[in-house]
Amino acid sequence: MSIWKKDMSLVGLNASSANTLVAHLGIEYTAFDDNSLTGTMPVAPYTHQPLGMLHGGASVVLAETLGSLAANMCVPEGKYCVGLDINANHLRAMREGTVTGVATPVHLGATTQVWNITIQDERGRDVCVSRLTMAVLSDKRADKPLEERANGG
Repeated sequence: MSIWKKDMSLVGLNASSANTLVAHLGIEYTAFDDNSLTGTMPVAPYTHQPLGMLHGGASVVLAETLGSLAANMCVPEGKYCVGLDINANHLRAMREGTVTGVATPVHLGATTQVWNITIQDERGRDVCVSRLTMAVLSDKRADKPLEERANGG
């Protein structure tokens, strides 16, 4: 049984990232199944820290992007999720290539959600493991279209 409460397509998910930090870092949603959301991010100069390795903050952006979008797709219309806490353990340095993150739920409650996000290199080795806690809120602007809500309306 699928955890998703909203219709999803990779085209639509990727389009939702236009003109955001997500697009700037080259993050793309690549797959979803009944219980997870997957995305990739390039390891390139714009995701590096000054020593030429993948910036830990970029890994956290990928983790929060996957977990946050997944959380929001698991709540019914009229609800939305915002981040409360994220932690990340950086396990392996990378200088080039692509990392792949997979977000899976630990807890999908009425007021909170908890997500595990595992980020791996192309050889399937863990680069970063993260846990994200989300608050589930009622959208007082639920009667407005998503595009208008996203633009502060």
